[in-house]
Amino acid sequence: MKALFKKIKNEKYRYRNFTLILALSIGPLMGLGFVSFNITKDLLVKNQTATIQNHLETSSEVADLLFRNVINMERIITWNKDVQKELKESVTLDVAGGRLVDNGSLRRLQDHLASSLIDTQDIESVCIFNVNFQGMCYGKSESYGRYGNGGFHEYIEDTDWYRDAVQKDGKAIFYGYNVLQGNKSSKTFSSVKLLKDPGEFYDPTTTGLLVVNINKSIFSRVFKKSENSAFLILDDSQGIYRDVYRYPNSFQVEELSNREVSPLEELKNQGYIVTDYQNRITGWTFSHVINEKELLKQSNQIRNVTISIASVIAIVAFVFSFLLSETLSNPIVRLRKMAAEWTNGLLQPSETDTPTDEIGAIGQTFQKITGENKALNEELIRVQLKEREAELRALQAQIKPHFLYNTLDSMYWMAELENNHEVAKMAVALSETFKLSLNNGKDMIPVSKELEHIKHYLTIQNLRFNYRFVYVEEVDPLLLDKEILKLLLQPLVENSIYHGLEPKVGKGTITLTGRLEDGWVIFTVEDDGVGIADLDVTRTGYGMQNVRERLFLCYGEKSELTVSSKVNEGTKVEIRFREDKGGQELAEGSHF
Repeated sequence: MKALFKKIKNEKYRYRNFTLILALSIGPLMGLGFVSFNITKDLLVKNQTATIQNHLETSSEVADLLFRNVINMERIITWNKDVQKELKESVTLDVAGGRLVDNGSLRRLQDHLASSLIDTQDIESVCIFNVNFQGMCYGKSESYGRYGNGGFHEYIEDTDWYRDAVQKDGKAIFYGYNVLQGNKSSKTFSSVKLLKDPGEFYDPTTTGLLVVNINKSIFSRVFKKSENSAFLILDDSQGIYRDVYRYPNSFQVEELSNREVSPLEELKNQGYIVTDYQNRITGWTFSHVINEKELLKQSNQIRNVTISIASVIAIVAFVFSFLLSETLSNPIVRLRKMAAEWTNGLLQPSETDTPTDEIGAIGQTFQKITGENKALNEELIRVQLKEREAELRALQAQIKPHFLYNTLDSMYWMAELENNHEVAKMAVALSETFKLSLNNGKDMIPVSKELEHIKHYLTIQNLRFNYRFVYVEEVDPLLLDKEILKLLLQPLVENSIYHGLEPKVGKGTITLTGRLEDGWVIFTVEDDGVGIADLDVTRTGYGMQNVRERLFLCYGEKSELTVSSKVNEGTKVEIRFREDKGGQELAEGSHF
């Protein structure tokens, strides 16, 4: 991406405009198409899922009505006294060849079952067994196989579905397959119910076993046909998933039965959208399955239309951007031509017909600058001459300090010869003060030299004011060899004398302290003078303002200068700056 931006940046102005306009026109359009497609897709899936969820719930309720019809039929058979009588009597009869001896009892039981059937539309067969698992079936023989011959089938006792029926203790259980035939039959499923004697209220005894085989076509009245999708019913009551029913049966998916992992998750991984609902009576999972590609055909049409529109707009934007970039770049090209002519010394450019827009205004400004350029060149020559003259005057001014030193030295010896020691002392102090102020042209000075400067200054002031000022110096020895900004402390002492101690009656004391604290250098100048009534006037005064500006310029904005005062008690000025700052700007050539 950086390489792309660098390449665009280095291209000509026209091509940069062309690329920018093209990106601004096509980029948002493609983004809008992408967002609209995804919103449509998500909304379509959400609405489809909600609709199918309601449909599955309704279908489950319809299936419950059909299941209740089967349960009611089973209750009628259970409550039929004649059926219960034949079951009890069949146990006491003699057995010969594994069949009921009394064929009349067999016929009577079949008649009782036939009379108990409510609706035979979906019932394939009904099989009933006594406690000795001697069975009799009524209905289509292919549904119950060999169980309708009246024989004994003790192995039923070892089956899982029988143990479940015993555990439910008379409650009807639905299985997704025909329990009498196992997985051999894919057209029927079974309902199993343990028969109890309804005449015994507290602890009814088991009288037999009822198995009702139901045609799976019953679910054709539950589900409505849906294009490009299918309805599935899965049974996982025995720890494995069985494919109970699928509608339409032609829906092609991988084998779903006899799996320990939910096949619905696998269908989701294969790109299907799955919606499911659990039936209350059977516990089976009613599912709707549709291929995501089929569901999103409509949103794909929106995507294709969006791409087509975007392509047409992209072509239009391409042509428009090319023409517009040329229009935008032409004034710049003319301006560049004018600047090139001026650079080559042509003071009157060949372009006279300049536009009136902003770029034209820039061109007119260039023309105006051209007229002023000659005058500026002449002025520059005059300034250079004056600068030379100033350098000569500066060289001459360097002689004056030596003249002043010699004069002060003569004054000192004349005073000594006249035995006027105070004048001699003042001359020496003034000479040293002047030398320290000049500091050979350097802006940084050791702290010891700055303190020496202050002492010479106080010597002169005490000579003037008859030794009214007491000076106390408490500076950490570690600071003496460190360099600070020249004339940073002396102006503070001078302010203390003129604004604090000079108006005071009698003697006054000036205390100067210096210390290192957590990498900060802190100096305080404190006096016991008359104090300051209006600190704002002092803060904005020339001397204090000058010190503050020089402090910030040398030591940065984090340095501080604070003033505190109480009337008739004194004034305290504190400056602080980082030990590792200062002098860098001076080394780079700035001066104060």
